[in-house]
Amino acid sequence: MAKALEGVRVLDFTQYFSGPVGTMVLSELGAEIIKVEMPGKGEPERLAPPMTPKHESYQFLSRNRGKKSITLNLRSPKGQEIARKLAAKADVLVENFATGVMERLGLGYEEVSKINPRIIYASISGFGHTGPRRNDVSYDVVGQAMGGLMSVTGYPNGEPLKAGVSLADYMGGYNGAIAILAALYYRTVSGEGQSIDISMQDGIWAMVFPDRANYFDNHIVPKRIGNRLSSSAPFGAYNAKDGYVVICTITDPQWQKVLQAIGREDLSGDQRYATRENRTKNMDEVDGVVQGWCKERTVEEAVAALNKFQVPCSPLPTFDQVASDPQLLSRDMIVEVDQPVSGKVKLIGSVYKMSKTPGDRKKIIPAVGEHNEEIYGGLLGIDAQEMQKLKEESVI
Repeated sequence: MAKALEGVRVLDFTQYFSGPVGTMVLSELGAEIIKVEMPGKGEPERLAPPMTPKHESYQFLSRNRGKKSITLNLRSPKGQEIARKLAAKADVLVENFATGVMERLGLGYEEVSKINPRIIYASISGFGHTGPRRNDVSYDVVGQAMGGLMSVTGYPNGEPLKAGVSLADYMGGYNGAIAILAALYYRTVSGEGQSIDISMQDGIWAMVFPDRANYFDNHIVPKRIGNRLSSSAPFGAYNAKDGYVVICTITDPQWQKVLQAIGREDLSGDQRYATRENRTKNMDEVDGVVQGWCKERTVEEAVAALNKFQVPCSPLPTFDQVASDPQLLSRDMIVEVDQPVSGKVKLIGSVYKMSKTPGDRKKIIPAVGEHNEEIYGGLLGIDAQEMQKLKEESVI
């Protein structure tokens, strides 16, 4: 089956999380990804727990399937020269080093764009390549903290919390991929390449801000509100007899359906709750009504009653229940992939359900330097004797 990005060549200087997520998206959609790793053991993330029984990293498996691995010592002048030759033949270059690293290696955008004016050069970092924090070292939790997410995540009297996944890293990768796709389209129209500067802090702030934009009107610092939504009620997880029920209402008609489901039609004309704005102002009272009803019922009973009136709701499943959810399974979101070392392992499927060019995550990860001969010999025309010399000099 055809792939959406077939024929697009990506030179991948990324490691750890955010960058590999972005290039994984491009690989899933059909691009050729040439992953550059250090000679020897390759990217450090190959050793990141949790590990398969055969000692391969599940994290590396998840973010590097289908890529081609080459080894290249970027600290070596010869390695830098080879990297520039590869950049000349690439459509896209992606890197997530600290600000200034690629420039010091002679591989910054200004240098590379002279070699290849059509290059799309994407940089993903904690704070971007401009501004007073551009040189600060960052990992996911720093992005979540500095983007404002931790200031509004958690319970009112509890500690600030990060999301349960590396959200800043994921958003850095996804935003990078989105920008690359847009730049590829622009290049088809204009013939011009460009640089892309993605900040993990920017990505988190862009998600945190909209519900709290009125801060600039009233200057009231938003507080942590647990599982609630700052702009609507009832919304969140409510205690039932044997677990939690998730209830989400936004519109006024949905509120009326909640009242029907819980047998409280007597509140249908109460002006304290008649509008979304008023329900938000009286969130404690609204939640009290809903919580009082939920605690007298099992999760199954509560969900059945709410579903009868088409109230958006669900149980709150445990991780093992999600992992066996028939909806996810029916959509191939858990796939079994036969890896050369670990054998059959279960990994995440593709979210890109496209009728003609679907995403493909049933690929295997490369061994360190597995594609040296293909890329250096086939793409750059380096002969076997020269490659052996480069190996002996620890260039590749």
